[in-house]
Amino acid sequence: MKTSKLLLLASLAAAASFAAQADEADASQYGVQFQGALSRAQVQAELGQYKKAGVNPWSTSYNQIAASKAIRTRADVSAEYLAARDQVAALNGEDSGSAYLTQTAVRGTAASTNLAGQPRNSAR
Repeated sequence: MKTSKLLLLASLAAAASFAAQADEADASQYGVQFQGALSRAQVQAELGQYKKAGVNPWSTSYNQIAASKAIRTRADVSAEYLAARDQVAALNGEDSGSAYLTQTAVRGTAASTNLAGQPRNSAR
């Protein structure tokens, strides 16, 4: 009985000490002060512009697609997809495209990477 009372008292003391530490975080205790890049007047002016335009890109209901304009036609995108689908299938294959890359690698281009060996312009 005495042990259970002691255990209960210890757990209550631990809970009370934890609750005492759980207060609001204060940035000043860490030596960090937030300084915004814009003044309050600038922020208010920017907000007024968005309200006047009727568009707020930070709104949860902002629709990005409504203001976008296509620069390529559907036929162009389809043709690009058909041209690249074999390459994509090879790169997403079982070997992660290793066989495809070794067959199509061209030495000396910017896309190739030499990991070991002598540089081309080294003095031997």
